[in-house]
Amino acid sequence: MDRVLSEIRKIIDECMTQYLPNVKINDLEDEGAVFYMNAQNGTEFDWFVNDRLPFFMIFYNDEDNLGSAKLALNSNGEVQLFLYDEKGKKLARSITKHPDIDTKNIIKLAAILTREADDKRIWNSNIENINTDINITDHDINEFAGRQKNYAVMKNRMNICNMYAVVSKRITDEGWKVGYMERYEPHSKDDSGWFFAAGSEDDEYLSSPENLTLVMVGVVWQKLDKDIFKYIDMPAGTKLIRISPDEFEKDKNDKEIYMVKREE
Repeated sequence: MDRVLSEIRKIIDECMTQYLPNVKINDLEDEGAVFYMNAQNGTEFDWFVNDRLPFFMIFYNDEDNLGSAKLALNSNGEVQLFLYDEKGKKLARSITKHPDIDTKNIIKLAAILTREADDKRIWNSNIENINTDINITDHDINEFAGRQKNYAVMKNRMNICNMYAVVSKRITDEGWKVGYMERYEPHSKDDSGWFFAAGSEDDEYLSSPENLTLVMVGVVWQKLDKDIFKYIDMPAGTKLIRISPDEFEKDKNDKEIYMVKREE
């Protein structure tokens, strides 16, 4: 097994022994096998967009099949481990470690997992079933690293999702989707500059702070309106209106805003 994966296995085993001593080997799926959870986004996406590998998981062996351990290996070598008690229903411990792992070996592992798991369509598999004990050249690693440019737009959008926007409560409280979106110059590193409104608000409504709220852009996208995502990296000065159930265009003050509520 790859040396980095062996270190991951060691960290999980030691922490579970220390912090979840009540959990026995027969309580866990496949006697505590570590699964590589690459099926949701894939190795490349998580590596280049989220700066980590997909999660490594151990699951309880029962009907709910919830996780007992979830480990994130970040590209900088930091390890974040979450341990869950009560058959996965309670977070028991959150642990951050900085093991002695060379970052070059981590990107090497990312390249190997892309080739030996994703490219072979092996998803959410026991790491013992992935062939990681192979040699790849510096050329292979450099080729993999060069794919970062393919994810630049997505990474920028995901960074914006971690910033805040000003949102009308007609969106958050009344169920309307975004009808008007305008981006101002951000005031801080946590400010996206975005303002989202339903489109029916007048100046009196918007002048009252109680009608506005701060929401992370990612929450607006995931919970309130999926349609905004492909526009959120547009620059300050952008003004857009909804013109159909799922499309926006630049506001030229010559069209009515298409207003629609979220589906329950």
